[in-house]
Amino acid sequence: MSEPETNQLHPDLGIPWQKMPRHVAVIMDGNGRWAQKRGLPRIEGHRHGSKSVRSTITAAAKLRLECLTLYSFSTENWKRPAEEVSALMELYRHYLISERAMIMNSNIRVRHLGDETNLPEPTLRELRETVRLSKDNTGMTLCLALNYSGRHELARAIRKLAGDVENQRLKVGDITEQLISESLDTAGLPDPDLLIRTAGEKRISNFLLWQISYAELYVTDVYWPDFTPEVLAEAVLDYSARDRRFGGLLPKNL
Repeated sequence: MSEPETNQLHPDLGIPWQKMPRHVAVIMDGNGRWAQKRGLPRIEGHRHGSKSVRSTITAAAKLRLECLTLYSFSTENWKRPAEEVSALMELYRHYLISERAMIMNSNIRVRHLGDETNLPEPTLRELRETVRLSKDNTGMTLCLALNYSGRHELARAIRKLAGDVENQRLKVGDITEQLISESLDTAGLPDPDLLIRTAGEKRISNFLLWQISYAELYVTDVYWPDFTPEVLAEAVLDYSARDRRFGGLLPKNL
């Protein structure tokens, strides 16, 4: 993805490019409640939510975000009723097939965040195929957090580094924050600048615990099936008005 001039304004949002987030992560919440308010089965909320996934991906690519991460299924979600989980996995499988053309035509590269263990073979097969087909695309990176847990991701990274120490490929003193970052599922990607959560909930829910250390948080009461490109733009504009200090002071306050 080519870099715009930082002194130029974003053509759609009218803000300086340096005020744009490089990486936006989204906790997509509220599908079930959206359905229940309408007297529909919960899975209908997920089906309608998949339409918001498509429009959000398209909008994010149009905004020229470098990376978009969508939290679609956590390891804790296996606790839900088996019928709902099975329907969700089939919905993911169908989505990965039906949206493949859009992903390729939009030059989007797909990455999976999370553990492949426990994913049904048909869903895993289509996930791997979409990742394989899009690996050389040069546009926005789309990370699908499917069967994902921030704590589990950190545990996997620690086990890998511990194994390297045990096999004398690494010394304990060599372990740095950078090396830990490079051992995570998001290796090579910028940390999220903006974390959006829908449906009004104000918690992180075990999502990208290492990576969001300095992310700006944006909570909207909008349920995920009602999330639109306009809501995404509002979140980005809100982000652009914030002063990011990363623990320090702005020059005017020094």
